[in-house]
Amino acid sequence: MLTKEAVMHILSGIDDPELKKPVTELDMVKFVNIEEGNVTVGITLTVPSCPLKGKISEDITKGVGLIPGVESVKVEFDAMTDEQREALRQKLGYGAKESLSTIDIGNIARRFIAVASGKGGVGKSTVTANLAAALARLGRQVGVLDADVYGFSIPHMLGVHGQPTAIDNKIVPLRKGDNIQVVSMGFFVNPDEPVIWRGPLLHKAITQFLTDVMWIDLDYLLLDLPPGTGDVTITIAQAIPATELLVVTTPQSAATSVAGRVAKMAEKTKLKVIGVIENMAYYENKGEKDYIFGKDGGKNLAKHLNVPLLGEIPLMTSIREGADTGRPVATDGTPEQVALFETIAQSIEQMNP
Repeated sequence: MLTKEAVMHILSGIDDPELKKPVTELDMVKFVNIEEGNVTVGITLTVPSCPLKGKISEDITKGVGLIPGVESVKVEFDAMTDEQREALRQKLGYGAKESLSTIDIGNIARRFIAVASGKGGVGKSTVTANLAAALARLGRQVGVLDADVYGFSIPHMLGVHGQPTAIDNKIVPLRKGDNIQVVSMGFFVNPDEPVIWRGPLLHKAITQFLTDVMWIDLDYLLLDLPPGTGDVTITIAQAIPATELLVVTTPQSAATSVAGRVAKMAEKTKLKVIGVIENMAYYENKGEKDYIFGKDGGKNLAKHLNVPLLGEIPLMTSIREGADTGRPVATDGTPEQVALFETIAQSIEQMNP
């Protein structure tokens, strides 16, 4: 039967595409008018230029149109006032502008895992992207903060592009499916221009990505760090003392030795190293393993650090192709490739932070 209550029931099942919460819960429904089978729904957008209002209109038109007796559906839009946006921020758990000294880190995520490497080129970002995909596949809400401000690549590897919208200066992360939220320096700078910043600017950027982003209901926030032990890593350690560190290395001794220095830095800054992942561990050809970069480097590093070796990821063309096309093998690969990263994700799940 066509009633206002029936329409509101349908609307309660329609999510804002960015905030992933029902439009009714977000107080976005301004009115519902019914005249002889013709339904008009008023929706108040968070920002006037919302890029996804077409999706909202489509979902409402389709959903309300299924109610018996509906002949037509019209959706009218306006935008929230400053007061309404502030009320929405409060409802989502974000109050006045925060700083690292006032922000409740527990409101951001249940666990923070920084993915680090001693040197570039070991596949740290590829591991981060696939770990995010694997955790999301397990049903977890995962945020990915691309803190590699000099070599940001997470958006490309996850296939997430565009510029985030903002609600009262709070950045709304872009989405990869329903379970991955992404923020990267790559969303805000010309990808062809180098980022030439020193310590204070880097500190400010990372601080803003923590305090001025509207992360929604995260189980994990993965932080893809720049290689080495520079300013960004120190800022993360100061900002989020509960951060756990995951070290990525290749088997090569040159990589494991500098990865060990990253772990020593973590020890000095009171970060907990939770494991080692050995990437490009071997190349398999016709059932034979060729240890191109050496053997047992990750295993020996993990033993030295007294942490588990969480995975040995082979050198595979498909992993590189997945990163290049924004389709991580952790979700889009073969069952064996999916299981490879799922096993790592499950091991992390079973740890006590």
